[in-house]
Amino acid sequence: MKKFIALALVLAMAVTVLAACGGESGGSSGSTADTGDTIKIGGLAPLTGEVSVYGVAASNGAKMAIDEVNANGGILGGKKIEFLLEDEEGDATKAVNAYNKLVGEGIVALIGDVTSKPTMSVAQKSAKDNLPMVTPTATAAEVTTYGSNVFRACFLDPYQGEILASYANEKLSAKTAAVLYDSSDDYSIGIAESFKEHAEAYGIQVVAYEAFGEGDKDFKSQLTKIGAEKPDVLCVPSYYNTIALIVSQAKDLGIETTFLGGDGWDGVLGALADGKKTNADGAIFANHYYSGDTDEVVSNFFKNYKEIYGTDPNSFAALGYDAAMVLINAIEKAGSTDKDAIIKALNETDYNGVTGNIQYDGSGDPVKSVTIIKIENGEYTLSEKGYTVKK
Repeated sequence: MKKFIALALVLAMAVTVLAACGGESGGSSGSTADTGDTIKIGGLAPLTGEVSVYGVAASNGAKMAIDEVNANGGILGGKKIEFLLEDEEGDATKAVNAYNKLVGEGIVALIGDVTSKPTMSVAQKSAKDNLPMVTPTATAAEVTTYGSNVFRACFLDPYQGEILASYANEKLSAKTAAVLYDSSDDYSIGIAESFKEHAEAYGIQVVAYEAFGEGDKDFKSQLTKIGAEKPDVLCVPSYYNTIALIVSQAKDLGIETTFLGGDGWDGVLGALADGKKTNADGAIFANHYYSGDTDEVVSNFFKNYKEIYGTDPNSFAALGYDAAMVLINAIEKAGSTDKDAIIKALNETDYNGVTGNIQYDGSGDPVKSVTIIKIENGEYTLSEKGYTVKK
């Protein structure tokens, strides 16, 4: 009996070694073997650092989707998904290092990264590996240009600029506009340039085009120049923490205009102190969904997320959830973890998610409409759902 047990242990160890060897990631094509009853999907997000509010939300949304799928029996005949999540702290170099670690651990696909600069660095690496990759939230136009393996769940920076210009023209009847943007940030530059181009095409005069740098906290000089021009609208494509400073300083200077922004505005009310949240009143920004939407898909997501994480899900959480579901559905449709099969299935996506219907046009960029949010009385309100560019 002891000899039989010893022999069984030796055979089991041999099988384990062989399985481990088979689990290493392959070259530019072919399959990445899953291990036993588990399929490994990687995740990259800034879980700590300045933009962690985005990374935590996006990764929470992705994890919630994966947990739901696992609870409902998993994929590919009952296999469970193992989500390997790495914190890249919002740093491009750390993101690439984390990506390399995940590939070494045998992931079959990647959800991430979250912000544009780290995502672009990772996209270049993943393209060489032909690894299926879906970023929930990286909106820079270049993200999907590195390879046919790279997809996103969100709309693009230039499209946000075009949407804002269209809205300013159609809904606000703006005649003049100003822009205040971060010259060190691709996200901010992409929206700013697109807004200016399309605003001028609509006949809106751009009377000021001011820039600030990374880490700036004082915007009074730029705002004073803008205020002197009395623009109908002021486009500020940046992130919530910087925007909270800008709207407060604009209020102190007595500037009266309608602020416009992209999805980076999501979270601005949380960055404003109690009693100061009305500093952002009247602002309008493009977003991926509205948390108060009564649509069943949205309301169920909102309810479940809040029950699990104890906080309201922002748009990054919704996009993380949708990105995970898009990828999981593609793996299931592919019927295997073969890289090319998953990429082909991603291109055939037709998914009705929390942030709307997601399809792809062959570029890795989704065909989507936009939700327009307005801030009133220190709260987010729905201005437009399903807004598209009016030519």
